[in-house]
Amino acid sequence: MTKALIVGAGICGPVTAMALQRAGIDAVIYEARSRSGDGAGSYLTVASNGLDALAAIDAHAPVLAAGFPTRATKLFSGTGKRLGTVPIGAMRPDSRVSRTIKRAHLRAVLRGEAVRRGVPFEFGKRLVDIEATPESVRARFEDGSHADGDLLIGCDGVHSVTRRLIDPAAPTPRYVGLLNFGGYTRGSIAAEPGLWHMIFGRRAFFGYVVDPGGGTVWFANVPRHAADWAERASTTAEQWKQWLMGLFAGDRGPATELIAGGVIELAADSTHDLPSVPTWYGPSTIIIGDAAHAPSPTSGQGASMAIEDGVILAKCLRDAPDVSRAFAAFERLRRERVERIVAQGARGSSDKAAGPVGRIVRDLMLPIVFRYLVTEKSLAWMYDHHIDWSSPIDLDGK
Repeated sequence: MTKALIVGAGICGPVTAMALQRAGIDAVIYEARSRSGDGAGSYLTVASNGLDALAAIDAHAPVLAAGFPTRATKLFSGTGKRLGTVPIGAMRPDSRVSRTIKRAHLRAVLRGEAVRRGVPFEFGKRLVDIEATPESVRARFEDGSHADGDLLIGCDGVHSVTRRLIDPAAPTPRYVGLLNFGGYTRGSIAAEPGLWHMIFGRRAFFGYVVDPGGGTVWFANVPRHAADWAERASTTAEQWKQWLMGLFAGDRGPATELIAGGVIELAADSTHDLPSVPTWYGPSTIIIGDAAHAPSPTSGQGASMAIEDGVILAKCLRDAPDVSRAFAAFERLRRERVERIVAQGARGSSDKAAGPVGRIVRDLMLPIVFRYLVTEKSLAWMYDHHIDWSSPIDLDGK
């Protein structure tokens, strides 16, 4: 039986392993961090297309249970002007609408489901080298150990080691100009549960949603140069809170109230994307998910794209006569879609960093854009994407 080595136990790795298992391929997941490093991060959205991909391998139920439905986003200017409403998933009558979930919880439920299905994990395995031929691959780890398999799949994120080992000239992640903060505030505010509210403030961008328990999930995107390790290490959570409250002072909405009463769960994360990676695979080795095409968080599609990738790659490996043919089919099926989503996320990030004149133009134009151009119908290509596990892959693309 074919054996796959998967590098990375975040979101992409467990999904890929479960999909491969369904395709009749054994997989082992190798994670650089120890189990104790799993609590980091704030909240994200698994869009309807990501849930659809999980449903293709019957892995959606734990994610539905761990998150809460979020169907749409209302956008406002910093003066309180309503700019429009945007769907953030297929407006389905069933339970598979987009879910907001804490990143750590998403990782935990996907990992737990993979373990329940018998997928093995090895932690503390930091990849340092790959020896690959068209028939096999050996992964070498920082602790001196190694693993052998028929193929290796890099699910190791935007700062992927696998990407660099496949192609030393591969592009590095691009800083999109935004510092990202995430937090949670207990207690209710006057807002409809399950509906994101987002505010283009004068100095920064703020979003919040009330969860079913009455607490509020929130985030802030701040246009600024990237934060380095030294700044993050020397700045306390209270100092970040005071700084953020100053940025939103004078804007309409509950930003300062939520920040003051909340807990920061993600502080000064320097947001990166990967617009285009020319080389996705080499002999018996491939990168998928954020390692190959990381969108900015503005897209709301990072997790869903990684989930789609894992399921579609497994189908390609199931149906292709050899690994190289499967990799080529995967790239043909995925590249145009994911790069279009990365580009859309980059445009959204630039709107958050607009200057004084740009803000005026944006606030005049966005109501028109959201009313006529950004609609459920215009976004169907992204959110209504469907994966049928039983259908064969068209390997020739004819």
